[in-house]
Amino acid sequence: MRLFSAGRPVRLRSGAAVAVAAGLLTAGLAAPAFADDDPPQTDQLWINEPYKQSLPLATDGGQPQSRTLGVGIYHDNENFTVTDGKLTVDVSDLAGVAEVTWPDNCTPSGTSAVCDIPVVPAIGSDYEDQVFLTVRAADGAEAGAQGRITYEATATGGPDGTLTAPHESFDTTLTVGTGPDLVIAPVADIEDGQPGDERTIPFKVTNKGNESANGITVKLYASYGLTDLTRYDACTYTTTNGDDYAPSNKAICTFDRVLAPGDSFELPEPLTVRLAPHALKERLDIDVEPGDGAQDLDSENDYAALQIGADSAADFSVTGDAISGAAGQTATAELTFKNNGPAWFGNLGSGDPVAEVRLIVPQGTTVTGVPSGCYPRTLSGGYYPNQKGAPRYDCDMPYWVLENTRRTFAFSVRVDTVVPGATGAVSIHPPYGEFGQYPFTFDPDLTNNTAALTVN
Repeated sequence: MRLFSAGRPVRLRSGAAVAVAAGLLTAGLAAPAFADDDPPQTDQLWINEPYKQSLPLATDGGQPQSRTLGVGIYHDNENFTVTDGKLTVDVSDLAGVAEVTWPDNCTPSGTSAVCDIPVVPAIGSDYEDQVFLTVRAADGAEAGAQGRITYEATATGGPDGTLTAPHESFDTTLTVGTGPDLVIAPVADIEDGQPGDERTIPFKVTNKGNESANGITVKLYASYGLTDLTRYDACTYTTTNGDDYAPSNKAICTFDRVLAPGDSFELPEPLTVRLAPHALKERLDIDVEPGDGAQDLDSENDYAALQIGADSAADFSVTGDAISGAAGQTATAELTFKNNGPAWFGNLGSGDPVAEVRLIVPQGTTVTGVPSGCYPRTLSGGYYPNQKGAPRYDCDMPYWVLENTRRTFAFSVRVDTVVPGATGAVSIHPPYGEFGQYPFTFDPDLTNNTAALTVN
């Protein structure tokens, strides 16, 4: 199972790291938040390219099937406007392997082309590819032949007036192959669901390879808030308990059907799911494979992740504690996170914690015992070298919480100096952001996201 990643991973990069985990959607990428009076003065241009693509040989002496490669450029810092993007595409390594048809916004010259991108989006905007190359296996190419497309890019903008993508860092490998290629037809996300709704999911698979698929295996993974998957005789159904991963419902179906090149397959009756009373941000992952142990030509298009949203809420809250003790005594402070529902919530794409519980240590005290999953920090959130004695602690929740999840973090706190009424702040935050920067948009009541730890 591809752990509830939101479809095909997108090779988007931000800053010094190759960023955006496999679970982020191409659209709506979140940019880092900065204070208005201190925007960063750096920017970087990047290329988003397909990592690889398989090209089927021709069937029965006809023309080989074409594939479309979407490529684009973007930059890091949304505080800058970047224009006049130039994407240089070099296909010189494809001789005898593949042929390329250039789109209208590319000007070819020999074995390369320069593609115009008038406005370059920032990573915080809705990214879409801007250049679409049509490729197919070359006449006379043999199975196993490989070649690379390489990319370079420049644009106008940024702090220095010109941006350049890292040199010799972006390419797509094309491989000529033979076999079935099962492709799932695009399915639109559902954004307006209601708890209790039953929804029909369009499902169609087409063999776009050059050989028949002798049997089809369909795998369905429904997140915790989706129930009542349609029952098919060809399927086995299981439910996970949520020990290591978020609970889910799974169906594995084996259909004894020969799917010739160009033929399509649909399920015996429409696929339906029901949104449970605790549904919120759900996912239905669909995976198809050819039978008889055959290798699918292109594993990138035989998988889909459908996002299904329910109009509901998950009310996160945190409670603090009150402890007392003379100088030198140690007490236990219990900080409790609770999801008051009615919905569960999971970061099913990124796998990030759903929240962090934060403690600002009260004056006159020292933390001498730290619960599992809690990490020492400086007051501003920086690295702190010792597990004990830090002024602040951030505690990670799992990447999902059920509609009634309750978790307590027990700290051992030593009273060093009696300071009557000493108070430490307790709060919950989205991961990797200060409170308010990335708000819990699904949380209907933010007033219970803060509490206090009082001493004496």
